[in-house]
Amino acid sequence: MLTCPQPPPPMVVFDPGDEATHTRAALLMHQPAAGYVTVHPTPGTDSRLAFAHNLLDALGKTTPVPGYRATDPAPIWTLAAAWTLALSVSRLTVLRAHLLSARVLDDLLTLRVRTGVRLYLVCHQPKLSAVLERALARTGYDMADADAVLSQDDLHPRDTPRPRQAATHSGEWIDLSALTTLTSYESSPACACTAPTAAELGFRPPPLPARIATQVAHRLDRTVHPHLAAHLAAAVVTAASTSQLDTARVLDLALDGTTLTLHDRHNVRQGCTTHPVPAWAQPLLRAAAFTHLLAAGERASALFTDPLGARGLPSLRDFAEHLKLRPPQPPPPRRKPRRGQQPTATIWPVSGAHHAWRWTAEENMQGCPQPPGYRTPGGVVPRARRSVR
Repeated sequence: MLTCPQPPPPMVVFDPGDEATHTRAALLMHQPAAGYVTVHPTPGTDSRLAFAHNLLDALGKTTPVPGYRATDPAPIWTLAAAWTLALSVSRLTVLRAHLLSARVLDDLLTLRVRTGVRLYLVCHQPKLSAVLERALARTGYDMADADAVLSQDDLHPRDTPRPRQAATHSGEWIDLSALTTLTSYESSPACACTAPTAAELGFRPPPLPARIATQVAHRLDRTVHPHLAAHLAAAVVTAASTSQLDTARVLDLALDGTTLTLHDRHNVRQGCTTHPVPAWAQPLLRAAAFTHLLAAGERASALFTDPLGARGLPSLRDFAEHLKLRPPQPPPPRRKPRRGQQPTATIWPVSGAHHAWRWTAEENMQGCPQPPGYRTPGGVVPRARRSVR
């Protein structure tokens, strides 16, 4: 189990006058990208599950969280801890802390031990509540006045809110050449190798323009399940098949998330390869790894599985289609569809069968791995024996 050996003591911030300026300053400090998160609990509830959802909302994740028992808050708190670690959150400010229940306070103090985050508990009254005093008696705490830590005049320029990025058009499909080789039937068991880098093998995935990468990251960032977001992000940045992606273990991801090793012991694709991970995908993969380390502490576990046992979640392909991400599609038919006619389903080529289709010659397929048996000494790719539509 992943824990911080010496977590910083909680900081109790007294705001006896319940000043609006202090609350406003705390909300202005909310910048998850910079490591600062502020949670304003939902009024009128002391539910552990409700506060965990408040925390995930503050971290930018969509709630409620499907896949787990509605009465079990433990998986939700583990996901919150994983995202806290993955996003490198160093300061967690909780408003209205004097109204929190003993159970929620215990969960917050456990989160502090699991992640090492500095916990700021804002008490909007002149003294601690009895519940808060009992909870902090086990850990010790520091005290500060709200004027000292929640003053708008003392906000550093880097703490001022950043302008929001323009919303991307989530209703539009994004065709990604890297997903063309996602579906496959080959077997690629994991091995204990020291894999060469993709650059050493001369392998470059299909290029992903910065504008498209920003849109893909925007759609994945709201995903609350780390293993789903990380699985699809890895597919986009490596152009690997599901068989190769399934070989990745927690230990195959670098501690900082900058590289990911995929195995191919039978050499049916590119061989075992260590791929670079771009900055936008690193928090997603790190969150998946932290979920395993927090839940079971197993570094040999399959990286893109859920150790918390979620049920009823979509497959990787269904998840991609839900986010409107897909491989390039053949040109639409010339005839207009008849009224009431169902739209054409997304085509997911099996392995490298896409190399047999004429329309793919017009798409940006450079970097997609060739299917087994389709390489020739001259580098010419012959037509596939059959196409799977």
